[in-house]
Amino acid sequence: MLNSLSGRFLMLTAAFVLLAEVLIFVPSVARSRVNYLELRLEAAQIASLAKLAADSLDEPVEQELLRNAGVYNVVLRRDEVRQLALSSPIPEPIHATYDLRDRSAATLIRDALATLADSQDRIIRVIGSPVQQGGELIEITLDQQPLRRAMIEDGLRVLALSAVITILTAALLFLAVRVLMVRPIARVVGHMRAYAEAPEDARRIIVPDASVTELREAEEALQSLQTQLTGALRQRARLAQLGSAVAKISHDLRNILASAQLFADRLEETEDPHVRRMGPKIVASLSRAISLCEATLAFGRVEEPPPRLTRVPLAAIVSEIVDGERLAAGESDISFSEDIPAGLTVRADGEQLYRVILNLVRNARQAIAASGKAGEIGLSAEEDDEAWWIFVADTGPGLPPKAREHLFQAFQGGASKGGTGLGLAIAAEIVRGHGGRLELRRSDAQGTEFAIRLPKENAQLAPLPPLEGEREADNTPGSPRGAEAAE
Repeated sequence: MLNSLSGRFLMLTAAFVLLAEVLIFVPSVARSRVNYLELRLEAAQIASLAKLAADSLDEPVEQELLRNAGVYNVVLRRDEVRQLALSSPIPEPIHATYDLRDRSAATLIRDALATLADSQDRIIRVIGSPVQQGGELIEITLDQQPLRRAMIEDGLRVLALSAVITILTAALLFLAVRVLMVRPIARVVGHMRAYAEAPEDARRIIVPDASVTELREAEEALQSLQTQLTGALRQRARLAQLGSAVAKISHDLRNILASAQLFADRLEETEDPHVRRMGPKIVASLSRAISLCEATLAFGRVEEPPPRLTRVPLAAIVSEIVDGERLAAGESDISFSEDIPAGLTVRADGEQLYRVILNLVRNARQAIAASGKAGEIGLSAEEDDEAWWIFVADTGPGLPPKAREHLFQAFQGGASKGGTGLGLAIAAEIVRGHGGRLELRRSDAQGTEFAIRLPKENAQLAPLPPLEGEREADNTPGSPRGAEAAE
């Protein structure tokens, strides 16, 4: 009960109401004291006026007037003359004097608390202003204990009323919280539990119907989350089926490509210089295709390895990609530009970085070719203290709104008709595997620009190997001949 939302709200409400009543109690007791003393002053003034009207009174009558007024002595000041109107013996010396004519609230509260704290029999003097302009001032002496008892009685009444108000307020707030908050929250929790039992079942997605704005916003957010999760689970199932099929195809395709690679190796023996120049590129492409098939098979077994970080020259990767895409562009009016510092090396997996940049450049080439207009694809790079940046920009028609909305989601971010959107999804996943990010800088009628950020902090995990010899004699993993040697 106390650990529930309504229980804690009940306790907090009671505590705050009691605090408010305490803050009310102190001024109330001070006001009660002032009222009591003002009544005594008024009664004493009436008694003194009766004495003055009668010129002379018997001693018993005078004492009765003082008892009815609740005072020992009454002093009036009228017409600049101070006059003892009524008097009787005072049992002990006067303990304190209080002037009610010009007292601040703080002083009245202080005097009230002092009166409550003093349980001794005391005689006090009180000075005030007569009512109805009955003089300049009136002064009385009286016992403090009756005043203290009256203050305590008034205080108890205030506390009793406060307790009743607290109980009623807390009960009403408790019921309100139960109806307006706890029950709707319990309903949302129930929907979450039901959805957790079968998240693939779209019928279990919550339908927002709360009347409270905040709860409705929470239900709408939960509905959006459940809808996305259900869609992701369905897509995951489809991808699992697709992955199984692709793994089977990749197994046979790898064997075919391995045979093709053996034949391509013979191209290096020809005397034709053009063939000898293109032969290594064919071998490199076949090697990458074989590696990609092997990676696909590993992915199908959920064994995709993490990137093998080495220091790779970025200019060589970009140049190889541009050479291949120029051939693919054929007679199309598409130009390529490279602005890569000659000595720039990045910490990355060379083959995976090749796939990322190739996906971006190929998408740009296909977009420009589909537009039927001339265009340019530019690749540039730079570095700062925290990261390396690689930029791929084109002057194509830009991405359509649907593609931008689901840019890095497989089967949803395709920019061209019939496209699957797998290229960008794969590229983004590879960059995330490096600890970086792939982002869309701009996409409009003037073209599109992507940026690859590779953080440098990974470079501190291990000392950088020397650049010379990393691809020496083309026998290292990631190079065309290295892949061939690895076979």
